[in-house]
Amino acid sequence: MKRTLRQFTARRPPVLLDPEVLAEPEVLTELRGLRARVPHLTGSLVATTDGLVVAHDTTGLEPSGVAALTAAALGVGARLAEATGQGGFRELMTRGEFGYTATYAAGAFVVLTLLAGPDANIGRLHLEARRVGRRIEALTEAALERQDQRD
Repeated sequence: MKRTLRQFTARRPPVLLDPEVLAEPEVLTELRGLRARVPHLTGSLVATTDGLVVAHDTTGLEPSGVAALTAAALGVGARLAEATGQGGFRELMTRGEFGYTATYAAGAFVVLTLLAGPDANIGRLHLEARRVGRRIEALTEAALERQDQRD
């Protein structure tokens, strides 16, 4: 990815990013395609780095709560990667008793969070999530460029 979450551009701090500006229908299409390609994927969400929902393909969860928790986990993961000399944040994986939660950087302003069952192929999950993350990054950047041109 061109930029990590720690390498924000000077043009817009992430806290001012309005999820309404982002290309929500296109992002949702990416999330639905991901669910179709990855067996055992049970949900997905794209949120701003400060915890606002951009788009989600989830059932049985409160997306805004998951987005807020993602932002908190992102902060800890980014600090841990930096403190241990591993560089900028790329991804975070949590394995629970009933499955996985994975968060991926999707550019400088948004993150992709995936939920998968315990039988998920984690290699496939990573491969597909990284591809979708790059496409979401491109969609986000394009939407921000359009907004900058209007402002």
